Amino acid sequence: MLPQAEIGSPRNNLSFNVCEPRYNDGRLPLTLLYSTVFVVGLPTNLLTVFLTWLQVRRKNVLGVYLFALSLCDVTYLGTLPVWADYVSRGHRWQWTSAACKLTGYIFFNNMYISIFLLCCISIDRYVAVVYSVESRGLRRGRHAVLITLTIVLVVALGHIPVFTMKEGDTTKGSQRCFEPNQSNATVTGFNYARFIVGFLIPLLLLVVTNRGILVNVQRSTGLRQEQKQRVRRLAVAVVVLFLVCFAPYHVILLIRAVIFHFPQLENGTCLFENTMYTPYTISLGLSTVNSAVNPILYVLSSDNIRKELSRGLAQFCGRALHRPRSNSSQNKIQPSNNSLVPHVGTETERQAAGTPPET
Repeated sequence: MLPQAEIGSPRNNLSFNVCEPRYNDGRLPLTLLYSTVFVVGLPTNLLTVFLTWLQVRRKNVLGVYLFALSLCDVTYLGTLPVWADYVSRGHRWQWTSAACKLTGYIFFNNMYISIFLLCCISIDRYVAVVYSVESRGLRRGRHAVLITLTIVLVVALGHIPVFTMKEGDTTKGSQRCFEPNQSNATVTGFNYARFIVGFLIPLLLLVVTNRGILVNVQRSTGLRQEQKQRVRRLAVAVVVLFLVCFAPYHVILLIRAVIFHFPQLENGTCLFENTMYTPYTISLGLSTVNSAVNPILYVLSSDNIRKELSRGLAQFCGRALHRPRSNSSQNKIQPSNNSLVPHVGTETERQAAGTPPET
């Protein structure tokens, strides 16, 4: 199964043999889920990598975060066929231990880089909407690049211990790759930290910033009702998606940490294996859905991106159907340098829709 970061947890062979989880539970649905997310998520993320790169070149601050998020998702989606094969084989790893550790490392990095980038996106939108005038001189593309690189570096360094974990050694024993194992004090503290820093604080940031955007937009007198409704749906969708994809996994981490303080519940009862392993696998499956939905929610739902796609398709079709014609017809559909910035509505609407003006 996809890994739970129990860094430093010892392998208790007796406990592992007696309390072996029911690996076949949900094997087919989980394999189908990974396959579906891969088929849907890979092409949409590759497309958004290109589209957001256009925004980065036009010095769009928000585009920097969206571009990094798309790259992160593409990297993780590339490992999904490996995890799908692992699950379909009854949770037996057929490759090397190095491959297991690398895919586990990519999983952890993707989850927390994505979470922190989602926070950056919401904070940037909030600042651009609520403090649109004050932020003009503060929101710079180079600042966004620096923040993104810092997030990637901190998360990547923080998960280097994955390469030293015994749970990633698949050449011995059961050939399991990062399956949940018996906890200890180090693992428990690590799980508490992941719940608080990697989930609870980002959730609060998303709720506060999206609520601030909603309040500001609702007060605006320059927006039509349907425009306000569109912003409301986007803000709600951001928070709901975050909860659906990441709440189950981190709640289970919290439960595992709490159970550690009550050893009498675990001794001889196989509590986690009998009651929590199936929900744990479901939560891991849900966390992958985020990679497929991000492009639709943050990029392809934008009016600017849809217009950019329409222009590109029109230009492509025009060239294919009318090659002998002069360039005059093509010039009419050639996007301008500011084509990603909508020309309707107020500046507040543009900010709330997720596309701040170029800075």
